[in-house]
Amino acid sequence: MDVPDGTHLPAKDQLQAILLERNLAPFLDEVRKERFRETRVVESHVETSLNTILNRENCTLAELVTQRESGSEESGLEGRIKQAENRIDEIHQRLEHRRNELARQRECAVTDIRHVGRAWVLPHPDRDTPTGRAMRRDEDVERAAIEVATRALEAEGFVVESVESENRGFDLVARKPAETDLQNASSVRFVEVKGRAETGEVALTTNEFKTAERLKRDYWLYIVFNCSSPSPSLNILRDPARLHWQPIVKIEHYRLKLEDQRNPHIKEDETPFGEKPA
Repeated sequence: MDVPDGTHLPAKDQLQAILLERNLAPFLDEVRKERFRETRVVESHVETSLNTILNRENCTLAELVTQRESGSEESGLEGRIKQAENRIDEIHQRLEHRRNELARQRECAVTDIRHVGRAWVLPHPDRDTPTGRAMRRDEDVERAAIEVATRALEAEGFVVESVESENRGFDLVARKPAETDLQNASSVRFVEVKGRAETGEVALTTNEFKTAERLKRDYWLYIVFNCSSPSPSLNILRDPARLHWQPIVKIEHYRLKLEDQRNPHIKEDETPFGEKPA
């Protein structure tokens, strides 16, 4: 396939101005809103869960202190009081840490724009090969994978919301009522679902991978194999960004314009391709 001529494209400064005004500024606003929405969901569950645990521990401490003040000589009472105080301090620290972490996740800005190059976007040369077809989206397979993942989450007590159409870097938001999960403050999962008709490799888009890096342990990857069979299998990965993903980069060919290589100062034996100067 011939690559179109890009000689008369706009200059770099013009492209940057257009990019910032038409794409980056609206994209930044969209990302801010999305991150605020995501972090509010997590923050709500964190606050509810940890404060529920904190209230319970405070009640336990109050009962122990009341026993001591009433003159109880129970063995180990002081040690139990100290343990309760330590647990309360630990919960406060966890709560403050999660608040700070969520605040950092809300921060986003357009930084320096670096012009790396220009590229024409062409159809992938392997899109019709067996390997390429295996990586292409199949609506029936994806729908089956979503159903398997949703049933698995609901079986664990999660309420599942589909956000597949919103391009947020994940397909499902799963929330578990805090009162049923007092020991785990992360009672919300952002779930990306990948389905395969049989088995094979899975790939994350740049948006999905960056979202996984940002959400860390709140991001879950549900991989469903054998979606075309009566017995699909579910594989669950938490915080998948920590794994050793390999970026997919393919160079189809290289291009060189000889006129750009001509230099009157090049010595005869250094002339490209052994070309003899006229």
